[in-house]
Amino acid sequence: QVQLVESGGGLVQAGGSLRLSCAASGRTFRDYTVAWFRQAPGKERESVGSISCWTGNTYYADSVKGRFTISRDSAMKTVYLQTNSLKPEDTAVYYCAATTRTVRFHGLYEYDNWGQGTQVTVSS
Repeated sequence: QVQLVESGGGLVQAGGSLRLSCAASGRTFRDYTVAWFRQAPGKERESVGSISCWTGNTYYADSVKGRFTISRDSAMKTVYLQTNSLKPEDTAVYYCAATTRTVRFHGLYEYDNWGQGTQVTVSS
């Protein structure tokens, strides 16, 4: 099992950027698909996107496509979520999650390793 630690959240004005990090502890992400999810107050947790760390293939939810980018470092110890052109509706707790299983539907139930989350607040 891999342990996940997120960092990089904070308060930013609309139109600004933040880079979130998800660090692996215990092993590398080489065999994992790593995803970002977010949960706003009173709403269900939703998928933001994911990266297959072995192939580099990425997936993005329509709501963030063109604004957010997921990448990994060459050591496959950290996955990043670069968030640009942030909107107030992007305000949420952002979680990273990882699995070695094949991801088919980008649902949160497909992931079995979760970080503790990091708060992103976008002011208008």
